Amino acid sequence: MDAVLPAKLPSWRFKQVTQDGSALSEQRVVSQADFKPFGDGVSPSAKDQRRAALFRETPLATARRVTFGVLWALKPQRWRNLLPLTRLWLKDMFGRTQGLRGVEDPPANSELAGMAHDLSVPVLVEAYRRGLFPHSHVGPAKWLLPEERGVLELADFRIPSRMRNVLRRTHYRVSFDEDFEGVITGCAAPRPGKWPLTWITPRIMKAYARMFDEGHVHSFEVWNERGELAGGGYGVVVGRVFVMESMFFTESNASKVGILVLAWHLAHWGFVLFDNKWLTPAVARLGFKEIPREAYAARLAQLADEAVGPERWQVEADPKTVVEKPPV
Repeated sequence: MDAVLPAKLPSWRFKQVTQDGSALSEQRVVSQADFKPFGDGVSPSAKDQRRAALFRETPLATARRVTFGVLWALKPQRWRNLLPLTRLWLKDMFGRTQGLRGVEDPPANSELAGMAHDLSVPVLVEAYRRGLFPHSHVGPAKWLLPEERGVLELADFRIPSRMRNVLRRTHYRVSFDEDFEGVITGCAAPRPGKWPLTWITPRIMKAYARMFDEGHVHSFEVWNERGELAGGGYGVVVGRVFVMESMFFTESNASKVGILVLAWHLAHWGFVLFDNKWLTPAVARLGFKEIPREAYAARLAQLADEAVGPERWQVEADPKTVVEKPPV
């Protein structure tokens, strides 16, 4: 595991926990100052400048992402996606449509629903209401709709006994929406020893930044004792459903502390479903379970129009309080 670099050094190394097990893109080297949170007192121009500095990919990183993306797609366990993907490309080539027109539920044994050329805020909002989300390592983004969704029923939210002790002793501070830019940059960075591959491209970063600005996306940050970003994640609000997009960590247990504090607040605010998109061993240990996409679609239909939670997210309970106080 990588340690956080000393403050005197000009770079920061991140690990990411991915939802689909894929590896990530070239490590980004940026100023340590780039990871300081911004607040309401920062002018829009300063925020835009920071985003321009962080939301970028070098030519070398692009070439490496494309190369490894092709190799990833050609792995034997992913061959089943090649025929549906070819059909999508041909359909798109001869009849490209705008927005979500022409995007249909995938057939059995596939999660590819269509090409995602338009990542504007209205289109993304509607896509999430249908259970879709954009994803791509190479080429245009594709709309995905997994056969199974890894979800947590927040009414059943429980903190594992081992994590209860971690939360009681933790030195981490958790915040919401303080450093979305730092979080999504951390989520896009590579993990040592893994494929240097990511779906969080500069285009994706900019799209979700626009969603963040309009209140559809929220981030959580986990800060260590030195005030450095040790972990975090971001996701999309769909009524009473929160869809986690990605998480990362640089220190042991940082992302676990953050996701448990987040889940407590979601339950406290009246959210019903916490969607991780795919079920991973890490979230399975926290009580997430798989449900078929038909069942997920039915839940979305019930919950997407029921807005809950504060407009501006703020932490109402620290990790120790989360252990001792039920969310509702």
